This record gives sequence, structure tokens and C-alpha cells, in this order.
Amino acid sequence: MTTSVLVVGCGAIGGLFTSALAEVAKVTVYDINRDHVDAINRDGLKVSGERPRTVHVAATADPAALQGHDFSTVLFLCKSKATQDALTAVRPHLSGNPLLVTMQNGMGNAEILLTAPDAPVARGPTMCAGRYVGPGHVEVLRQDTTWLGPVRGGVNDIAAFAALLNTAGMPTELLADPMGAVWSKFVFNCVMNPLGALMMGDNSARYHVPEMCALIDDMAAECIAVVTGLGGDFAFPPMDYVAKTRSGAVPLSKHGGSMALDIARGAETEIDALTGFIVREGDRLGLPVPNCRAVMRLIKGLELASQHRVAKPR
Repeated sequence: MTTSVLVVGCGAIGGLFTSALAEVAKVTVYDINRDHVDAINRDGLKVSGERPRTVHVAATADPAALQGHDFSTVLFLCKSKATQDALTAVRPHLSGNPLLVTMQNGMGNAEILLTAPDAPVARGPTMCAGRYVGPGHVEVLRQDTTWLGPVRGGVNDIAAFAALLNTAGMPTELLADPMGAVWSKFVFNCVMNPLGALMMGDNSARYHVPEMCALIDDMAAECIAVVTGLGGDFAFPPMDYVAKTRSGAVPLSKHGGSMALDIARGAETEIDALTGFIVREGDRLGLPVPNCRAVMRLIKGLELASQHRVAKPR
């Protein structure tokens, strides 16, 4: 029997996972970008990068079209701010209680999925990176490890999906408690994503300017203090990838982060679910977060500036 998976959000990372899973499962995509959906249905999902290919999956922007489909897993990869609306849209049309999975950036997504009664819920971070190029086209920038563990239910509830990801060529580690990995990737994103946007996606600026390196370290220290204050711990050093890049152990990537890509196209970022979370919780815990606060404020201004620039290019 073929496994059936619904991917909610087929942007950069959603497209990456869709293209991999389509080779081992029946994949359906729900996305509110109608141009993207139309292009996928007409020409397939084009994937560029190390292994260029085109995969053919069913795509829809109408949640009612999901009625009657029996999905074993629903994978949420839309932007954090869209999670509630996405769940509200698709949940009434889902048969039974499929596994609900979030690999999204930021905090709050798993909590939203938990509002769906009885359904098993899993969460985990991924180190994969991608880019939405345009309607019907995504680019794979980095295919790396994903961690996955239960939020509601047990390891047995998600073992089949983790195995499916591994079969699809997406290295996935199954964890009894995913939060150590979640916190590690979260701190990395809170620091590197907004700074990538402020540096206009130029990775050399993040790694080769001493003042930027110092800012990265200061922000990371603030984030780690807040997570520790919340009782969190880390499955791996949050800034390990940065340390390896600085030492030359891994090459400097051309990928400036998803937030830089959002700013480039004048889109809203996930700053509130990332660095904004650190600022809010830092204030609540009485922990100083001056660098994170300043960077969050700058991103808020940059969002509007980028929207103006895209709407009225010079």
C-alpha cells in the first residue's frame, strides 16, 4: 500500500521535502500561492541544485479538494505565521487522525498543531536549506540532517514517517524527546537568519567582518541564556556550524538564510517566532537581550523597506 503524505506549504523547504518524498510516497501539496500550484499541476515541480529533476505531484490551493483523501502524515512547512490558518483550512477535510508534523522555524507551531484533538503530533528541526525560485521551481541548497520526535504520542507513532524520510534520501534521526535538537537549531536561526537578512544575503559579511563575528557571539550568548532560563538544553552546540565555518572545516556557503530570501522578495519574515521570541521571553525572565532586541527592531524596519523597494523598484 502506497503511503500518502500531505505537504502544507511548498516553498523552499516544503519543495525540497516534496521532491524527495514524491519518489517513495504519494504526495499532495497544499499551498495558497495559486501561481505556484498552477505551475506544479501544469509542468511538475522543477528542482534545481545538485540533482536537477522534475517531480509530478498533485497540488491545490483549495482545501476542499483534500476531502476524501486518506493521508497518513500531514507535514507543515509553511511560514510560522500561516500555521494557524493552514491548520484551520485543512483539518476539516482530513480523514481520521493523521500524524501532524512540523519542521518549521520558530516557536509556537507545535502548540498550534496540538489544538487538533487526538491527532499524534511530532516536531523537529532540519538543517536542509532551499530557495523558492518562482512558480513551480525550487532550488536545493543543502541536504542535511533532520531530527524528529513526538510531542503528543510516542516514538512508535512517528517511526514509519522517519523511516520514509530516510528511504527518500533525507537523513532523519528519531528521538524520544526532540526538544534538545529543536532548541539547538532555534538558537542558530535566531542569530544567523536575521543577520543574514541585514547583510543582504552575503555570507562573507557574516563570517569575515570581526564586528559581525562579535555580534553573532553576543546574540548567541543571549539566546542560550534565555533557553537555559526556560529549562531547555541542547542536543548539539547551537553555533557548531558557525564554528566549523570559521575554522574552515566546512566551506563558506552561498546561502544567506531564509530570512534574507524573504527580504529580497519583499515578503514578511519569521522574526517574531524567532528572535522576537527570545526578546519576549528574555523580558519575562528578566534576562538582558540588548543585541537581540536591536536586531529584531532592525528587521522590522527592513521588512517595510523591502516591501517598498519591491513594490516600486528604482
